[in-house]
Parts: sequence; structure tokens; C-alpha cells
Amino acid sequence: MASAATMVEQTTNLDKQGNSKAELDAGPPVTREEKKAQSRRRILDSARDVFFREGFMLANVDEVANRAGVAKGTLYRYFESKVDLYVAVLAENGMAFVEKMREVAKEEANAVDKLRTLGDFYLDHWTEHRDYFQIFWAIDNQALIGGLPEVALDEVKKLWEGCLDIVNEVLVRGIRDGEIEECDTWEVSYVMWTTANGLIQSEYSAPRRELRRRPLREAYRDAIDLIVLGLGRRSLDRKASERESQNRA
Repeated sequence: MASAATMVEQTTNLDKQGNSKAELDAGPPVTREEKKAQSRRRILDSARDVFFREGFMLANVDEVANRAGVAKGTLYRYFESKVDLYVAVLAENGMAFVEKMREVAKEEANAVDKLRTLGDFYLDHWTEHRDYFQIFWAIDNQALIGGLPEVALDEVKKLWEGCLDIVNEVLVRGIRDGEIEECDTWEVSYVMWTTANGLIQSEYSAPRRELRRRPLREAYRDAIDLIVLGLGRRSLDRKASERESQNRA
């Protein structure tokens, strides 16, 4: 039986919430909500790795739970199904990417320079996060990652549309400010988007890399310039023609 002195010492080593001195010395206690957030984070990180490697159809929820260090039942308390988990991975990675892209578009520059900067950002982000892009390109890679449920396809399309919206806004402001020629801004946004993706995806095919003949970054930047400088050149040519007409008058 513990002595009175021992009991007093044990009592004085506890705070009002019952946390031991050792626990307090280790830092503030982790709340229940913080523990739940940490578990959810581990599940999402593990799921991203498994989905990228195995695809949606072959991905095993048991492996996701094991990698995250949680029971399978715990995983399902956070995500109702494998589809729900996959969509959460898509949404989280996609939203983070779109927000970064939107920040780049806010930088002070003319429309042509902004479009170039957005192009560089897109290529740099792929260089640093290739696994994210494999998931992000899910619609084009269903044969690789497995068939996707409709809700997941809708999420991917929504993320793509967010990126196109940003490019479209830059083009609209460029036309308004007289920096580029009148055009179908959504069509130009789509052409830039598909051109960038097509060149990046050529890295995954040896024959396509050989046909490209030049390093990816060089070919990529030239392709973006062909589009944005073409728009700007048309605007400059129009202004020059207008000035010439005014001088003749």
C-alpha cells in the first residue's frame, strides 16, 4: 500500500485536469479533435499513395488502414466508402493546386507575362509532384488507374474547370486592357490547357519523347509562347494598323 508521503507526491504531480507531470513536460495534451484530425490526415496521405500505385479498382482499403496505423472500422468512421475516400483525395490535392495557381495569377504583370508565368508554374508543379498529377489526370488515365465512379469523374472535371477559369480570367482582363486581341477566351484557355498536358504527358512515352526531339521544358515554353505571343502580336498589329489609318486620315 502506498505511503501517505507517496500519495501526496503523486497528487502534487497532477494538474487540475489530471494530467501527469511527465505528460505536461512533454507539451500540451492532444485534444480529442486534434487526434481525429491527425488520424484523418494519415488516412488521406496513405490513400493517395495506394490509389496512385494501384488505381481505384485495385486499391485495398485494408492496406490504406494499415499504412495509416488505424483499424479498418476507424477508417470508415471518417470516410463512408472507398469512393468517398478517393473523392476526398482528389478534392484535397486539386483544391490546393488550384489555390496556388490562383495566387500566381494575382501577381502584378501584363496578360502575356501572366500566361507565361502560369505555364511555368504548371510545369514546375508537375516536376515536383508527379504523383499528384497522375491522380489529377484520372479521367485520361482510367485504363491505368482503374474505372472511376461518376462522383469521382465529376470531382476531376470540377478541378479541371477551376484551372481553366483562372486562365480564362487572365485572358478576359487582357482583352479588357487592350493587351491581347479579342478571342474566344474559353477556347484559348482549353487549347493552352490541353497543349500543356499533352507535352507533359509525352514524358511518359519513349516514342513521343523521341518525336519531340527537344527537352520538355524548351518545347513546352515554345508552345506556350506560340499561343500567348500570337494573341499579343495580333493585338499589336491591330493597334499599328489603326495608328496608320489615323495618320493617313
